[in-house]
Amino acid sequence: MSRRAASRSPLCVAALLSAFLISACHSYHIDATIENRTGAPIQLLEADYPSASFGIDKLAPDARFQYRFQVRGSGPLKLSYTAANGQSVQISGPTLAEGQQGTLEIDLEPGGKAEFHPQLTPPA
Repeated sequence: MSRRAASRSPLCVAALLSAFLISACHSYHIDATIENRTGAPIQLLEADYPSASFGIDKLAPDARFQYRFQVRGSGPLKLSYTAANGQSVQISGPTLAEGQQGTLEIDLEPGGKAEFHPQLTPPA
């Protein structure tokens, strides 16, 4: 091996390793926003998705809660909360799959209903 080739070899290895690490470490995530349009405060809001969950203790009327998460596996999103009248509300949402990314807007409506507005890429 020539002296010139030997001096470029570590640079080439470092460049290839950097390119591999950058491409291999892409993290897929979903940015979720939940807005309370029920007209009353809600409590114990929880969103269950495949492999984990997130939530907040209280959400005032017209308030928004944002959360970023990753999906492992696949399955439906399920929401639950306690309405102002003390009634427990359960809502099923869209099916999520590992490797999806994008945004998911959820509008909680009166009467225990919700509108889901997913803008997600297909699973990788």
